[in-house]
Amino acid sequence: MKLLLSLLLLTCSLSLTARQSETPGVQSIYYSGAGTRQTLIVGLGGSEGGNAWSSDRWKPVRDRFLEQGYHFLALGYFRCKGAPDTLNRISLNQVHDAIRKAAGMHKVIIIGGSRGGDLALLLAAHFPDINGVVAIVPSHVAFPGHTQHFTTSAWQYNNEELPFVPVNEAAVPFLMKGDLRGAFSAMLQDSLATEKAAIPVENINGPVLLLSATMDEICPSTYMCGKMMERLQAHRFRYPYEHIPVQGRHSAPLQEFDCIFRFLDQYCR
Repeated sequence: MKLLLSLLLLTCSLSLTARQSETPGVQSIYYSGAGTRQTLIVGLGGSEGGNAWSSDRWKPVRDRFLEQGYHFLALGYFRCKGAPDTLNRISLNQVHDAIRKAAGMHKVIIIGGSRGGDLALLLAAHFPDINGVVAIVPSHVAFPGHTQHFTTSAWQYNNEELPFVPVNEAAVPFLMKGDLRGAFSAMLQDSLATEKAAIPVENINGPVLLLSATMDEICPSTYMCGKMMERLQAHRFRYPYEHIPVQGRHSAPLQEFDCIFRFLDQYCR
């Protein structure tokens, strides 16, 4: 009975340490645990919008980070209070400012899924004070924003849109029938645009873990993670990096947090 009470008190204390900060263009919710590790984990959701890592769905994983001594920052960068309504021309600078405001002297590791994985990689590639990335089913390039005509980039840096791979004619039939993987694969046939829009992952200042889904119905994530591995190898990347292809559909890697915790424990203490 005493042990049960202690566990309940611990769970409550972890839940009660959340605080929201005013950060322009971004919703920031900070969770502090025991604080034995001097590392801040930043959680970024995907194209669903909102602040996914502050939700009840992700509370067990979030609390696991806290229990292991990490601090945690849940960021919403569109479709939530204080953030843009649409995933379009999201400012890397504003997201980075929100991270720096929370981080203080802590090391910073970003975890992002799907479009949040793209954002995690872009942030780490543009800001050297990010100390590592875990990207789940990410892209190796920037794609268009979620506007009606797909004519603008999803991301901007220093008030300039980042180059992106546009929707081409070959992608339209796939979009018309709701085949997102087919559409992305067709768009990636534009080799010139793909080269210009490639995320410069070689600039990341810390370890990189990529998780893909071998039967991804949304995008060719295993192929795209493979392209980033090739790029890191070609640039003789000096930090640890790993790609874990997970058997299953787009959401399958979300069941592999044991792998993520092992990677963090080994390389990101």
